[in-house]
Amino acid sequence: MDQRPRLADVAARAGVSTASVSLVLRGAPGPSADTRDRVMAAAAELSYRADRTASLLARRRRHLLGVLLDVRNPFHAELVEELHCEADKAGYEVVLSTLTRDRDEDRAIETLLDFRCEALILLGPDASDDALDRLAGQVPCVVVGRTVAEADVDVVRSADDVGVDAALFHLISFGHSRITFVDGGRGAVAATRRRGYRRAMRRAGLVAEVVPGDHTEEGGVRAGRRIAAEHVLPTAVVASNDRLAVGVMDAFVRAGIDVPGQVSVVGYDDSTLARLAHIDLTSVNQNAPAQAREAVQAAVSRLDAGRVQRLEMVQVPHLVVRGSTAAPPAG
Repeated sequence: MDQRPRLADVAARAGVSTASVSLVLRGAPGPSADTRDRVMAAAAELSYRADRTASLLARRRRHLLGVLLDVRNPFHAELVEELHCEADKAGYEVVLSTLTRDRDEDRAIETLLDFRCEALILLGPDASDDALDRLAGQVPCVVVGRTVAEADVDVVRSADDVGVDAALFHLISFGHSRITFVDGGRGAVAATRRRGYRRAMRRAGLVAEVVPGDHTEEGGVRAGRRIAAEHVLPTAVVASNDRLAVGVMDAFVRAGIDVPGQVSVVGYDDSTLARLAHIDLTSVNQNAPAQAREAVQAAVSRLDAGRVQRLEMVQVPHLVVRGSTAAPPAG
């Protein structure tokens, strides 16, 4: 039997009506200062906690934003923290649904729909434009981190070509010319960064070399071992994300290759990994707070203001230089 205190118990302890208790706990105007003090004291004495689920169900709207993320991606974790802050300011709650080794995108999105989220914010989804368009027919969607050409979804993304250009300009200005790219594997985000690398190298008159990878540290380790086994090492490596870059650096350490003395390494995302003192990774920052703010605002403007036109908001990334890059070795 559920013995948790109810709203009526708080009202009885404070000597007021349940309506007054509800107003006080919601922070609504009306009750006097004395009533507020009595209600808050009674709630504290009874250890009362509002039934959030029941409260949401009692309303016509649920004020829930569903967020799809990859639980293994540190940049997604950073975005989620910012999304929570922005959603709270707008009067919304966040429901998270994660991708894992055994849980794919379709299943994670179905979970958010089952929770009857009013809008979805999808972090770096791999779904096709057609699939995203079908999903947007059910619920407003905001896609964060990638381009979407043919779907009625709002988009918040970083200008990845600008980010890759900044990384290469930094390395080339140091004197690097043999710059290898570790690929992020399948997916729209990885493809955009790969194209940006090839284009920037071609524009600089340099030969592009792409080493296969994926989006994980393990993929970076495999790529790093492959690079370490080459007869002539590149003088610099640009990785499609920070997790790959960290894996590459791990492989280099085990192979006795000094970073940045022999090979400079640049990542992408400027995640918490990059900022660790023993990693100290030069990386492209995508401005997570701004992306989160724009994503929530896009969702809320659809829901609260009835906006129907599609939005695409592009953040200009910048390179954060740390200790993993330096001039190439002499000779």
